[in-house]
Amino acid sequence: MNTPPLPTSLTARQGEQLDEYLSLLLQANDKFNLTAIVQPDEARERHINESLRLVPVLDSLLPPKHNEPTVGRRKQVLDLGSGGGLPGMVLAIARPDLDFTLLEATEKKAGFLRETIRLLGLNHVSVECSRAEIAAAPGAKWRASMDVVTARAVAALPTLLELAVPFLKVDGIFLAVKGERASEELEQAKRALALLHTDCVDVERQPSATLLLLQKTQKTSATYPRRSGEPKRKPL
Repeated sequence: MNTPPLPTSLTARQGEQLDEYLSLLLQANDKFNLTAIVQPDEARERHINESLRLVPVLDSLLPPKHNEPTVGRRKQVLDLGSGGGLPGMVLAIARPDLDFTLLEATEKKAGFLRETIRLLGLNHVSVECSRAEIAAAPGAKWRASMDVVTARAVAALPTLLELAVPFLKVDGIFLAVKGERASEELEQAKRALALLHTDCVDVERQPSATLLLLQKTQKTSATYPRRSGEPKRKPL
């Protein structure tokens, strides 16, 4: 298997931001339980490099534009269940031409994300402290507003789809970072895919992850997402 290359277009400042972010993540880990991977070399590979390997995929979905005329026309990316900011914070550093929202339900973790954004000067990144079931409910401002949604290590795919897809515009892409059982999860998620009008358009195996690209093809029924906790208790 060929290892997908890391982006080569990062500036020196972006490299510094990635270093600083990893340092902040590891420093805060004892307080906020952000990651089980604490050795610096392993953390760089699993957190920074693994996330950077998503950048070419994101570039293919949302080609870089360095001269956007207005903020209102910038493409929108949401990182679902962001935790310590993975992969959303890394992608935001690599793609400053996009607007990122990091969705995190735990206030202490959301606080860490806000402070990290401030320290790194990431003016195109915001944090929403909320459950997905609330943030994507019918009538909520985030519903059907995103061009791309990302998620890593959040939930099994049948649950995850119900939480993620309502955030997407029609034709938007859900980029799910899964493990070696991705094919099994896809099989288990057939009913959820059908109910949420979503197709799996690509599966990409990477050194330590499997990427599922899932495209929303129709407007999401007002039935979904169900009330808080229901998608996990009774997956579609």
